[in-house]
Amino acid sequence: MQIELSDVVLALSDAIDLVGIDDDKHGKRVGVMAADCAHELGWSEREQVLMLNAGLLHDCGVSSTRVHHHLVSEFDWQGSQEHCLRGEALLKNVAPLAHLAEIVRYHHTHWCDLPTGLDRATALAANLIFLVDRVDALTAAFYGAPDYLLKKESSRLSIAEHSGQRFAPELIEAFLSASKRESFWLNLEPRYLAHMLPQRLGREAGAELGLAAVRSLAMMFSAIVDAKSPFTAEHSEGVARLAFDLARVAGLDAETCARIEIAGLLHDIGKLRVADEILEKPGPLDAGQRAAIMRHSYETYQILGGIRGLEEIALWAASHHEKLDGSGYPFHLGSDELPLASRIIAVADVCQALVQDRPYRKPLGAENVLDYLHEQRKEGHLDGDVIALLERDSARSFALARCAQAA
Repeated sequence: MQIELSDVVLALSDAIDLVGIDDDKHGKRVGVMAADCAHELGWSEREQVLMLNAGLLHDCGVSSTRVHHHLVSEFDWQGSQEHCLRGEALLKNVAPLAHLAEIVRYHHTHWCDLPTGLDRATALAANLIFLVDRVDALTAAFYGAPDYLLKKESSRLSIAEHSGQRFAPELIEAFLSASKRESFWLNLEPRYLAHMLPQRLGREAGAELGLAAVRSLAMMFSAIVDAKSPFTAEHSEGVARLAFDLARVAGLDAETCARIEIAGLLHDIGKLRVADEILEKPGPLDAGQRAAIMRHSYETYQILGGIRGLEEIALWAASHHEKLDGSGYPFHLGSDELPLASRIIAVADVCQALVQDRPYRKPLGAENVLDYLHEQRKEGHLDGDVIALLERDSARSFALARCAQAA
């Protein structure tokens, strides 16, 4: 498996931006503005790409729609540091992206409050992300409006007021100079972003990633998803561990088992677009809420499908709600179209959900879980052969599903 890092960065940015639900381009706009300001400052092309990547991923510590609302609706939110620390922790454990960790850590810290021992280049990079992030918070409501180019002036004036305190004076000057151009603002519209981002990321030869690096990135994706709610905590990792073990018991080769584990880690990325109150609702969902939930597997497919070389894993991950009789979603695939990997992940997903505490019920015991799985088999939903793999050592399977730490 060899995939391009630039593809992964864009996919990760897509996943992070899903948290905005109706506004899913925040990170991309921040990245483009940061790169444009870096160009205005005379920074090298490599530094401009660094700023683009930092902007795309700066909110990787945000999984909650509630937190996202605070960040885009309030200029300086008291709880902002929490997601900065979480973002740093996620990035520093992923080798291809670890160089962004410190920038993300300080991207909501005022210029006058940055640690004195912090490298100046890192301090400027972090403060530039903070600056353009706040520009987007001030301006996002006007994008696409007929008088959009007039509305931007109030944002420019508001930012200029904070020179020397929240933002470094040289960064303010660069922003004011770059943002005089109408192109600076028009580049932020969705139709232009879609064309521009792959070209800009392509300025620097993309690093090719092997299986181990892809797995570490998948762990980061899953950590972002599982942090969305107390009721999603450890779900992706539990599904991945159980799916890996079922694939091993099935006699699949080591690489296929590893790819199935990655698909398990990635299967619920699309849930980032589901509002917190829907995931945490203690009672039955209404029709509209169910529809919001049902789109998540297709969102997963769209995000992962943009990573060249990950097409097969994208289908496995997105098929976890498909059923053998063709009544599942989002593609209504039938038994003749669902590979073994998809069937394994589907069983692992159901099993893990049943043994986990959810807002509408307590965890089920082993006997009840097996009864439910067999009901699903009889109804033509789940694969009986995969369920049989789980039953070979059901105690081990349930331990893997319940607790990643124990596994």
